[in-house]
Amino acid sequence: MEKQVPTIWGAMKAKGYSRREFMYFCGVAIAAAGLERSGFAQVVDAFEKKARPAIVWLHFQECTCCSESFIRSSHPIVADVIFDTLSLDYTETLQAAAGFQAEKSLKDSMANNKGKYILLVEGSVPMLDDGICCTIGGRSALESLKQAAADAAAVVAWGSCASHGCIQAAKPNPTMATPIHKLINKPVINVPGCPPIAEVMTGVVTHLLLFGKPPELDSRGRPKEFYSRRVHDTCYRRPFYDAGLFVETWDDEAARKGYCLYKMGCKGPTTYNACSVTKWNNGLSYPIQSGHGCIGCSEEEFWDKGPFYRRLPNFPGFGIESTADSVGTAATVVAAGGVAIHAIGSAIRKRKIVQENMEESVNLNRDPEPVSIVEPTNGKNGGDAS
Repeated sequence: MEKQVPTIWGAMKAKGYSRREFMYFCGVAIAAAGLERSGFAQVVDAFEKKARPAIVWLHFQECTCCSESFIRSSHPIVADVIFDTLSLDYTETLQAAAGFQAEKSLKDSMANNKGKYILLVEGSVPMLDDGICCTIGGRSALESLKQAAADAAAVVAWGSCASHGCIQAAKPNPTMATPIHKLINKPVINVPGCPPIAEVMTGVVTHLLLFGKPPELDSRGRPKEFYSRRVHDTCYRRPFYDAGLFVETWDDEAARKGYCLYKMGCKGPTTYNACSVTKWNNGLSYPIQSGHGCIGCSEEEFWDKGPFYRRLPNFPGFGIESTADSVGTAATVVAAGGVAIHAIGSAIRKRKIVQENMEESVNLNRDPEPVSIVEPTNGKNGGDAS
């Protein structure tokens, strides 16, 4: 007989949550998933009837920073409810079980929730020598991944390691580290970042919780809700960029005034993430706000794109077609143009004066003509200079 899985509301009620707290949870879930308030009744109905989803969380080549980020989220869903609402059946970092008990938990979860569980993957998969660089329970990371992904309802790649290889895949990539989406034949939700923002991770899980399907993704498999805009587009230092005001050296006067960090190597103009909107640590700050440029950790091959403090090549940003350098260049051109115009004008005026002087000199060398004196009339001095 198939085991009866409690609904989300049933699981919360069994743990002592009140109806009021359940309604609050539904409201928070709507906000986390970026939905409108008009969908509140639909969410309540779904949570009253939807079975509590099982979670399988695998760890491969990574530093566990994604897990650390997730469990430190200040979002109420994580802080108060998420681990009571989801069934976190298997995770090498957080589970109490070990050895054969952990392996049994993994197998039972996949068997009992076939086609229903959510697979979260943290870290890249090494392909060198049949994956010998990373094995769990006597199986390679690749074998574990394919086995777990086969019957998963959704697969989420946590962080840049799982999304595009990150530092493990940096040149010369000694372990042949490979991102998850290149190894399984099914859609993968990429949530890049080193680590991703906790609230972004929460939002993705919440969307799966609400609808049982992935959110809308971009061409790189990233949720558009969080990765549709560049850090640069919503950065509070953007007005300084547009004005051509940049930090030139660390701790100079421009740095103390909070000017743009573009010339210090900030990768915000080429990095898609929600850092400047969602921020970190309960919305307290993000790297640029703390005085350090974005290193582009949510973009592919960011480790191989040169030193973090080397400035980017020119890119569009001012108006439609201008660049950071062209602002200074344009200002110089305008100034130079003004000087040139002034010089041309001065040359014309000087040439006119020279011509007049030459004509006057010729006239002086001619025989003098009789001078007639005209008396002032009507009180005006006509010929005198005033």
